Amino acid sequence: MKILLLGKSGQVGWELQRSLAVLGEVTALNRASTAHCGDLGNLAGLAETVRALQPDVIVNAAAFTAVDKAESAVAQAQAINADAPGVLAEEAARLGALLVHYSTDYVFNGSGQEPWRETDATGPLSVYGRTKLEGEQRIQQAGGRHLIFRTSWVYAARGGNFAKTMLRLAHERERLTVIDDQFGAPTGAELLADITAQTIVQALPRTALDGIFHLAAAGETTWHAYAGYVIEYAKSAKSAPEFAVKEIAAVPASAFPLPAPRPFNSRLDTTKLRTTFGLNLPPWQQGVARMLDEILGEHS
Repeated sequence: MKILLLGKSGQVGWELQRSLAVLGEVTALNRASTAHCGDLGNLAGLAETVRALQPDVIVNAAAFTAVDKAESAVAQAQAINADAPGVLAEEAARLGALLVHYSTDYVFNGSGQEPWRETDATGPLSVYGRTKLEGEQRIQQAGGRHLIFRTSWVYAARGGNFAKTMLRLAHERERLTVIDDQFGAPTGAELLADITAQTIVQALPRTALDGIFHLAAAGETTWHAYAGYVIEYAKSAKSAPEFAVKEIAAVPASAFPLPAPRPFNSRLDTTKLRTTFGLNLPPWQQGVARMLDEILGEHS
């Protein structure tokens, strides 16, 4: 199996290099790659790369994910999140290749309290959400084989993340203020990568498995409860905690006004994914605990 991976240096792309390696020959690219074009802003170069490599599977883990910046960098977000997936889908369709692509809960308006299903009406609130939704639509319109995974609250031990920020601030401040009216499930890049590999194996010989799937860790939390879990876990894991924090105050999202509105409800119903592929999605705490063990171990 020949696999083309785009976005190899991102959180999910980094883990995909590991999980996809057992499936076949992986060509992993990013914007800096020179042998082939991995820059999603270069549409002609992307098409040329696919035609040159003729992969059986294309995994697109690259995206414009700077949600607030997208409000002003509309053309760049459009090119990377919508136009590029469209080009990849067209080239994949010509080849008969399977395209795997990652989308987001931001395609919904974030209302209500029920987990979003794949069949629910979309209604993005931001440029990021709108361009990611158009990327999904371009892939579907191309008529080729595809797996689109909508996910949310993605983190990894590598690079910056919410948990690392909370741990740093807990050392520096006696009082933290964290949003408590947005709900979702922290989802590890490791989990996304492993599920991707499992689904590719099942979907490649069976076109009936193509489509959009919601993929997130089990359970739900708020950013405030997530912060509390992280700090309490760190306190129990370290022999001599040196935290300055004495209070984690719960505040509404309105306390932190941002250029792009965030969904209040990022819950995703993963029933379709679990039943279609016979997979288990572990509780979010399991992945976060493992990530914390890794990052805390760096300083022990």
